[in-house]
Amino acid sequence: MKKIKLSCVCKGLFVAVMTVMVLSFVESCRKDDDASEDVKTQKIIFKAEGSSGVNISKAVYGIDGNPITVTGLSGTTWSSPELTAEGVVYNTNVVVNATGVDAASTLKVQIWVDGQLKKESVSSGMTLSASTSYTF
Repeated sequence: MKKIKLSCVCKGLFVAVMTVMVLSFVESCRKDDDASEDVKTQKIIFKAEGSSGVNISKAVYGIDGNPITVTGLSGTTWSSPELTAEGVVYNTNVVVNATGVDAASTLKVQIWVDGQLKKESVSSGMTLSASTSYTF
């Protein structure tokens, strides 16, 4: 009689444990699906601004090691198109080259994320190369 009760208890315990495991698995899968719907997107813009008379000639910018090169630029200001980064972004970089009119000429580069200035760097002189990076 004791063997029969012990066998029934073991079977009941086994069914209960398996039920908890299956329900836990289903619940964890549902949570993963919810998290994937909340993919974060970020709007990133790179900008450069030179002092009076500075001529910007080249810009290289990118997100997570994917550089974009723009040549043939002219003028004292430059701005990249708005880039949309989806998911996890680790690093952004920008380098801008320009020619100044004298030793007091300056070139400022900036990284903007979601409308907020995140990083800025300034170069001065006649041969200008300003760079900065921002790590999320």
